[in-house]
Amino acid sequence: MRQYLDLLAEVLHHGEERPTRAVPTRALFGRTMRFGLTAGMPLLTTKKLHWKSIVHELLWLISGSTNIGPLNANGVSIWDEWADADGELGPVYGKQWRAWQCPDGTSVDQLQLLIDGLQRDPFSRRHILSAWNPADVPAMALPPCHVLVQCKVDADGKGLRMQMYQRSADLFLGVPFNIASYALLSMMLAQVCGLEAREFIWHGGDIHLYQNQFDAAAEQLTRTPGELPQVELNPDIHIIDDFRLTDITLHNYHPQSHIQAEVVV
Repeated sequence: MRQYLDLLAEVLHHGEERPTRAVPTRALFGRTMRFGLTAGMPLLTTKKLHWKSIVHELLWLISGSTNIGPLNANGVSIWDEWADADGELGPVYGKQWRAWQCPDGTSVDQLQLLIDGLQRDPFSRRHILSAWNPADVPAMALPPCHVLVQCKVDADGKGLRMQMYQRSADLFLGVPFNIASYALLSMMLAQVCGLEAREFIWHGGDIHLYQNQFDAAAEQLTRTPGELPQVELNPDIHIIDDFRLTDITLHNYHPQSHIQAEVVV
């Protein structure tokens, strides 16, 4: 994860000062990081990330839910600040992934279409998953930050590569979580499609640190990355909706201590 730390240093020391929302940011526009998944799970070791929250959130997205109830039931509170009194977030990621609304009243299960496409026509350039629905954005508690996924099957027909575009990237708190989440999604998709997860590519649009994160970022930059952990999936799972927490095992994760930073809503 050295490339993440290099980007963190670049934003902290060379980012443009920007007056955004409640807390000013220091930001850069347009960067890319590539992570080889055969080398291990790209999970930060220079600070502890809460792995179970990463997994539960991803399973929640896959389920199509837009209510924080299932997250709270598993001790995950990362969406609480945006939910209404009934726990609703509006038509956010899960709705767009699993039930994109069409003008004729029908809906499209984008995630299943992606899987079907990878299996039926692996070399297509149309393996896309989008969370950005302009018609629904005004009704969302928080417009999607990670907005677009594209998958590619290697020429040998055996390897899967995924890239994700993130329009708004909270580099200290959000991005490490998002990298791990989409790397895991890559692995899950690869398994259900009979492929090997080979690479996850992250593209950031507005990549920023909030002013109240500068000291925490500086502390993290004093730390040396350790060996990447490994993820093992239950090999008996071949349907994306069948994955549960117990089917996803993290091995050899030995991070350094957590670094506290405030979430900006």
